[in-house]
Amino acid sequence: MIFKKLTEEIKKKNCPICVGLDTRLEYLPEGFIKQFDIVNVQGVCEAIYEYNKQLIDELCSIIPSVKIQNAYYEMYGIEGIKTYKKTIDYARQKGLVVIVDVKRGDIGSTSSAYALAHLGKTPLLETHVPFGADIMTVNPYFGTDGVQPFIDVCKDENKGLFVLVKTSNPSSCEIQDLVLKSGKYVYENVADLVIKWGLDTIDKDCGYNAIGAVVGATHKSEGIKLRKLMKNTFFLVPGYGAQGATADDVAGMFDSMGGGAIVNSSRAILCAWKKSPELTFTEAAKKEVLLMRDSVNKAKNI
Repeated sequence: MIFKKLTEEIKKKNCPICVGLDTRLEYLPEGFIKQFDIVNVQGVCEAIYEYNKQLIDELCSIIPSVKIQNAYYEMYGIEGIKTYKKTIDYARQKGLVVIVDVKRGDIGSTSSAYALAHLGKTPLLETHVPFGADIMTVNPYFGTDGVQPFIDVCKDENKGLFVLVKTSNPSSCEIQDLVLKSGKYVYENVADLVIKWGLDTIDKDCGYNAIGAVVGATHKSEGIKLRKLMKNTFFLVPGYGAQGATADDVAGMFDSMGGGAIVNSSRAILCAWKKSPELTFTEAAKKEVLLMRDSVNKAKNI
């Protein structure tokens, strides 16, 4: 099961940190960009891929996972999608667990196509693996029939999901904090569904099921509440760093043993060179990851 692998990698590296490769041209140092012909989209995508590749090379020995937000690749069209695929492949070659942040969700038949595209295999005369990620983010607001196809592919392919439960953006409360007739918040009701969807996928070795939850670090009290409720659910925790969350904010997202969650940071790592001009961009990124790792580990072990 993929969360067993992720748990093992986190323990081995003592690093519950996921590096978000939300890579944009403006995040790249000027000296680095000069190597590429960025007057066309091919040159831009070459620069982004090389940046990703060098970061992965520098960080793969100390981090367990990367999260690739496909929107930052789709914005460059076909060349960007090729770069997205190449980045997934390279990260997996380096032994990293690859999370793709695509937030898909639709009616059942469409969800099935999305699941095959990002996690599974497309049945042709020869089986085709379109993207081949390990875990993907899913929007649950179509209900069970919109999520079930993703669950089915996870079971068939030994993959995982992170379902949006309480997201890190400030206006998430406009929908997720609405109170239902039952007295529960919408996000609590979604949490109940996530627990239900994962019941028959629990891995006895690691204690977690294949259906994880996205719980934003910017909602500290809600995260603590959800951790108590979702005992067998692995959390992806965005919002650290550039979005304002700190190690203290994420501490309550971990279980009593200090596991069960991985904290994502993107811009703070991708752009770490801006704070440390004396270092290369890869050295600066590594420094930022290590500082984040130590801060999070200290906070969750208090």
